[in-house]
Amino acid sequence: MTIPANWTGILLAAGRGRRFDPLGDEDKLRQILPGGSSVACHSAAQLQAVLPDLCVVVRPDNQQLIRQLQQNDYPVLVCSQADDGMASSLTAALLQTKDSAGWIVALADMPFVQQTTIALVLQALRNGADIVVPVFEGRRGHPVGFSRRHLPELLCLTGDQGARQLLQKYPVLEVVVNDPGILQDIDEPADLQAYLHKT
Repeated sequence: MTIPANWTGILLAAGRGRRFDPLGDEDKLRQILPGGSSVACHSAAQLQAVLPDLCVVVRPDNQQLIRQLQQNDYPVLVCSQADDGMASSLTAALLQTKDSAGWIVALADMPFVQQTTIALVLQALRNGADIVVPVFEGRRGHPVGFSRRHLPELLCLTGDQGARQLLQKYPVLEVVVNDPGILQDIDEPADLQAYLHKT
C-alpha cells in the first residue's frame, strides 16, 4: 500500500460568529487586520505558507467571504451542511482531501498562530505522531494535527464538538511552542480591538 506524501491544511471558516455580531451583519472573518488582509485570509495565508495543499471551508450564504478568499486564490469548499456544526465542515473537507497523509485543522478566527507553530505540528506528524497539539504555557491550543489513521473516526464526528473527543480517547503528542496565538481567537469585537491596539 502506498502512503500519500502530501499533508493538507484545513481551515474552518463556516461559523456564524454570533458572539461577535448577534445580528450577523458584521462577519468577524471579514474584518481587516493592519496588514490589509481579512481575518480569514490572514489565517489562510499562515496555514498555506506551511501546507500548500489547503482547503478553506465556508458556508454557502457567506458570499462576501467566498469572494474575499477567491480573490486571494485560496481554495474554497462550500459546505451546505455547515450550520449542523463544526463536524460537518470538517467532514466535508476530509472527504474532499481523503487521499492526504494527514491534516492540520485550523480555525479561521485564530489569525495570530505563527507559521513556525504550524511547521512544528507538521514535523511531529511527519515523524510518526498520530495526533499533535501545540501547547503554550501549559495550555493546549490550535491548530491540531491528525494522521490518516484517524480518518474513519473523524468522518463519524457530529455536532459542534469537532475532534475534541479523539483527543480524549487517544494518545496526543504535545508540542511546546512560544506562541500565544494558539490560544487567541476572535470571538467578540473586544478581542479584535485588543489586537489592533497592540499593533
